[in-house]
Amino acid sequence: MPKVAITSLGCPRNLVDSEVLLGTLKRHGYTVSGADKNPDLLVINTCSFIQSAREESVDAIMEAANLKREGKVGRIVVCGCLPQLYKGKLLDELPEVDAVFGTSDFAKLSSYLKKIERGARHEVVSKKVDYLYDDSSPRALLTPKHYAYIKVSEGCDNFCSYCIISRLRGRLRSRTVESVLKEIKNVSRSGSVKELEIVGQDTTLFGKDNYGRPMLAELLKRASCLKNSVEWIRVLYTHPAHYTDELIDTIAGEDKICKYLDIPIQHASDRMLKNMNRKTKKRDIMDLIEKLRARIPGIVLRTSVIVGFPGETDKDLKELLDLIKEVKFQRLGAFSYSKEDGTPASKMRPQVPEKVKLQRLDEVMRAQQKISEAYNASLAGKTLKVLIDEKVEGERGEFLGRTESDAPEIDGIVYVAGKGLKTGRFYDVKITDSLEYDLVGEAV
Repeated sequence: MPKVAITSLGCPRNLVDSEVLLGTLKRHGYTVSGADKNPDLLVINTCSFIQSAREESVDAIMEAANLKREGKVGRIVVCGCLPQLYKGKLLDELPEVDAVFGTSDFAKLSSYLKKIERGARHEVVSKKVDYLYDDSSPRALLTPKHYAYIKVSEGCDNFCSYCIISRLRGRLRSRTVESVLKEIKNVSRSGSVKELEIVGQDTTLFGKDNYGRPMLAELLKRASCLKNSVEWIRVLYTHPAHYTDELIDTIAGEDKICKYLDIPIQHASDRMLKNMNRKTKKRDIMDLIEKLRARIPGIVLRTSVIVGFPGETDKDLKELLDLIKEVKFQRLGAFSYSKEDGTPASKMRPQVPEKVKLQRLDEVMRAQQKISEAYNASLAGKTLKVLIDEKVEGERGEFLGRTESDAPEIDGIVYVAGKGLKTGRFYDVKITDSLEYDLVGEAV
């Protein structure tokens, strides 16, 4: 049987595409292999959201090309955002690549397999981006057995001035509530899945295109009622402009829904928020946070912010720093602005020098480090419910786990001492020490 290896780059939303692609290939007789196991087919699912992501994608392709020249890889297929962005260019510039497929075309790979195996080169990148997987799409999960991502929508209608997502992924396309619920039943049928991560470009707008109103609250209510092995349902990628009272009440009232929300605010200066086309003001953000904390006691908030956006002044940065210090987000990621050709922000002036961007990024992260340290220190002596992700090699009997307040691959971890613990199981862990972003504890 032919072997396929896959390299999935970028965010969890991209990982779901990789899982659908891998499931499709398995259905066509391929077995899953590692890139170091001489696969007949190596698929690279790329990310192109910002310049650093494109560089990572190109590096992965170059590494694959070296393996091919050494006879360690058969055919190379590049999928996803990079082909969508550079339509008509990749095959000419990368002679080692055998085929490229865009963000709406990767599921078509199976119909080209025989031709690719015979040495034909193909580019399949549709101008119209409209693909949307559903519960009938085959998936081969690449996550550990105890958690899975559920992508509820594709594309985006927010049109933030710095972002090329709508160009790469198209307009908002939501799945039906029934389709998502069927997929949850499918992935949890094994009984090993304990945690679901709800993802989309903007999960708070899920369903608006199909139903005329956002349906995330309805989906969460119904998903929480399903009888399965799932104990945590986590919501990622929410937009602060699109919260409703119904959604907040649902998160507060359903035990399975993690009391953790990912709310990228991007900035605090009204001038910056307007230029970013974020559809919020600083007061809107503060009101939402106050409402969430009042109605969901103990809620843990994650956010992301951008520094160095065109025209950002020291005053704008101070507004952002003041908000961060006042709100004290328990989780925060900061990024320096990446100029993306074709976006409105790329034409804005003045562009902030790279040196200044890095200085401001360092300021934000130093402020957040103090907040994170203080929050983690406040957990010392408490007993928390922890999901074990893996065992650490060695003789110390140490495991890595996460609390309800930690999304996989994004937030901190808990170093857990204990004997006979099993991955994919929950344990009560007494916190004995804290680090900048992680915790240390003992199973009790």
